[in-house]
Amino acid sequence: MRTKLQLALLLAAAMGLVATLLTVLVGTRSAAVASFDFRQLAVGGLVAGAVFIAALIVWHMASVARKEARKAKTESQHLRRNLAAADAIIRAEPQVLIFWEQGQAVRIVSHTLTGIPGLPDQHAEILRFGQWLEVPSADTLKAALDKLFTNGRSFNIILKTIAGGTLEAEGRAAGGRAVLRFKDVSTYKAQIARIDEQHDALARDIRSSRALLETLPMPVWLRDTAGRLVWVNSAYVKAVEADSELEVLERQIELLETRQRRQIAKTVASGDSYKSRVHLIAGGQRKPHDIVILPVDGMTAGAAVDVTDIETAQGELDRQVAAYDRTLDRVETAVAIFDRDQKLVFHNTAFANLWSLDPDWLATRPTDSDILDRLREIGALPPVVSHRDWKVQVLATSRTGTPLEDVWHLTDSRIVKVIAEQRADGGVTYLFSDETDRIALESRYNAFIDVQRETLDALKEGVAVFGTDGRLKLFNRAFCDIWQIPPRKLNELPHIGEIIAAVQSLFPDAGTWLRIGRAVTAFQDERETFSGQMDRTDHFVIDYALMPLPDGATLLTFADVTDAKRAERALVERNEALIAADRLKTNFIGHISYELRTPLNTIIGFSDMLASPIFGALNAKQREYLADIMSSSKTLLAIIDDILDLTTIEAGGLELKLAPAGVRAIIDAAILGIRERAVRSRLTIDIAVADDVTEIMVDEARMRQVLYNLLSNAVGFSKVNGTVRLACWRENGMINFRVEDDGIGIPKDQIGRVFQRFESRSRGSEHRGAGLGLSIAKSLVELHGGTIEITSEEGRGTRVMVRIPEEPIAQTTDGAAGGSGGSTERLAGGSRAA
Repeated sequence: MRTKLQLALLLAAAMGLVATLLTVLVGTRSAAVASFDFRQLAVGGLVAGAVFIAALIVWHMASVARKEARKAKTESQHLRRNLAAADAIIRAEPQVLIFWEQGQAVRIVSHTLTGIPGLPDQHAEILRFGQWLEVPSADTLKAALDKLFTNGRSFNIILKTIAGGTLEAEGRAAGGRAVLRFKDVSTYKAQIARIDEQHDALARDIRSSRALLETLPMPVWLRDTAGRLVWVNSAYVKAVEADSELEVLERQIELLETRQRRQIAKTVASGDSYKSRVHLIAGGQRKPHDIVILPVDGMTAGAAVDVTDIETAQGELDRQVAAYDRTLDRVETAVAIFDRDQKLVFHNTAFANLWSLDPDWLATRPTDSDILDRLREIGALPPVVSHRDWKVQVLATSRTGTPLEDVWHLTDSRIVKVIAEQRADGGVTYLFSDETDRIALESRYNAFIDVQRETLDALKEGVAVFGTDGRLKLFNRAFCDIWQIPPRKLNELPHIGEIIAAVQSLFPDAGTWLRIGRAVTAFQDERETFSGQMDRTDHFVIDYALMPLPDGATLLTFADVTDAKRAERALVERNEALIAADRLKTNFIGHISYELRTPLNTIIGFSDMLASPIFGALNAKQREYLADIMSSSKTLLAIIDDILDLTTIEAGGLELKLAPAGVRAIIDAAILGIRERAVRSRLTIDIAVADDVTEIMVDEARMRQVLYNLLSNAVGFSKVNGTVRLACWRENGMINFRVEDDGIGIPKDQIGRVFQRFESRSRGSEHRGAGLGLSIAKSLVELHGGTIEITSEEGRGTRVMVRIPEEPIAQTTDGAAGGSGGSTERLAGGSRAA
């Protein structure tokens, strides 16, 4: 400032001097006396003075400039020393320093931080935060930088690298500049970082746990050390009918009763968890709940699990077990169930009756070994050499799990089949079935079969039966004689193809044999019945007939009609041969009927005589056996009558005797036949007949037979204490009969076979017949010009509809027979409300 003042004074003096000289020159310009030399001298002096002054000014300014240069050099050296010191200070601390200045590119001032896993070494890579920082850390850093650039807000955060390193990021702003510094965290900050991580992890666990508990359908709650509710889930809020969790916590709304809470407090106070099943009012309904209370660091966590469904299922299981026990108690097979300790846990009445054991003693739950010892004491067991070894063998099922199946021949001549099988719980189930009557019946059946075989062997007609696999199942001597085949070869049960190959030389018509072979082996819904005649190469003439049997087998008959063919010619011989074949068939049926009916009538007659008191008194067991003989004989006689009816219908020999008949009388007669069975099964027979139905034009006996067969099936397949309904009404020129029951029903896949002959299935009931009743009923209904149809649902019952024209036109028996196709007694009837 002083130098500038001096320069200004010199400049002012010079300018004053110049001005004075100019004034003098001007003032003297008009003087004439001034001379030329004087003016020159003045000008020269003036110029010299100006030059001198200018030189002084220049010298002064140069001096000032030298002083300023020395001063600037000194200041520059000072600044460089300060910059070097600042750089040394910055580089002395391990850090990464990033600098932003407005209008300039970002600069990384320092990068001396090492030993941090995942921290890039290259400056360009450091600025790509998302590539080396974890996603949450990178997002947090970017958000903090945005606030730093926008609002100048400083920050200090802990970041984690992808490689697992930890570092501190600090951001500051000054004017238009921003600085970001990365530093290694110190020990206490590392601990803080770990604590933060643990806190975040615990917070996540708590949030996830509470979110999970929130979704549970069961009430869940937490109590503090003072016993106050501090958290409940939505199910708890709903259970106590509150509006929100806040309301529950403010009002301390309790789900448990006071008495229950006191009991829980006593248990929890001892440090034990509490578990119990109580009834709570939840959602306005009182339901059973399993309460679980767990003590946790002075606090308690509780939950209430709704077990209504479990108790309902348990009750249903108990009811099913009781029903199962009641069912077993009604079966004829003796049943005894032992637990894993070999103690008796269940036995039915048949078991006690079979072995004549004291029910009170059985109620003490004896072991299976004790029961065998008791049976040995009373002499009921079969005689054995070593009772001990025999008992070990019988009781091995409970130890080894090997099923037992044996037959005991008791000392009282009874034959008992024993089956033992291990249960899933380690116990054993024993089944004792009295096979005495079955074996006796089987023996009689085998004798009956032998009679049939002898009857077939006595026939002149060759008979051969082939199974569904095309192999020979049955033949007689006439078949061997007609085709000249040794019985030894036929005893090997050859295939139909082998038989055709053996006899084709006698009758080389390949077309006929092909048709017979296909009919025997084919699986067709409608199997054909055909017949024909064979003129053999040895001049014998054989009539043959092929008929499918109800069980899928095929019957082939061959009749030697050579003599008849020789006596007749052309068509006459053929017609007479057919008549003779028909006559042979009729004789065969009649002979079979006689051979079967005569022994049965004899058996029935002798049974009646034995039952008469005049031949002596019988004991109870004898009367029981005699009743079984009479019942079985009558049943067999009824089956034979049914077979004859079917044969007569099929042969076209059945003629209906149509006449007006009372509907009530027909129904009452049919009901009379099944009344005794209905009473035994405690069934209700519901009869509904429309007022306008009084008479019907039918064969009364055959119509009664139809209704009896339908009602018999309905009674046989009805449940105990069930109802069988019979209804009759008039509709569209037809008299309708409907028989309904609520029994076991028929599976859908078997309804189509119920009208087939010999189709008999018990389906779990005690009713079992020969399978002819429905086939006969169908044939008789069709002979009256009516229709019959059946609908059923398994487990719900069966309905049979019969429609008879008010003025029926009797059909030919051939048509009826062709439509019947067999029958079954599996069917139960259905129901109609009057």
